[in-house]
Amino acid sequence: MRILLLLALLAVSAHAAIDVYEFSSPEEEVRFQALSAELRCPKCLNTNLSGSDSPIAADLRRTVARMVREGYSDQEIRDYLLDRYGDFILYRPRLTAQTLLLWFGPALLLAFGAFVVFRIARAAREEDGPIELDDADRARLEALGVGDGDTLQR
Repeated sequence: MRILLLLALLAVSAHAAIDVYEFSSPEEEVRFQALSAELRCPKCLNTNLSGSDSPIAADLRRTVARMVREGYSDQEIRDYLLDRYGDFILYRPRLTAQTLLLWFGPALLLAFGAFVVFRIARAAREEDGPIELDDADRARLEALGVGDGDTLQR
């Protein structure tokens, strides 16, 4: 008897609420699904509105569904949410002066890294040749009995 009661309690706690929204056409439902998949939950780090179960995501899903039913365009809905939550609400932020580094920073770092590797490789090639010696160096080498006295290989 206790086991049945425990199983019943577990079944009740595992029940999750599913949001159901009524739309007048299949196109509206497709737009809602696309928008809720495209927009990020403000509370969650990397979850879209349709995948989040936070209360704010549920509220935003209701807002998006209401705006879709009322005939707002996708861009109007995005603009409304951008005004309230900023660029974080978008998975692909807009290209603005504030997001230039976000968009082009990786390419700039890659170019800088390639430049550094090129300079190091070029400097290593230049150092591989013979070393020219002046008269004082030749005299010291001859006193030590090393080399031919004209050049020294690395």
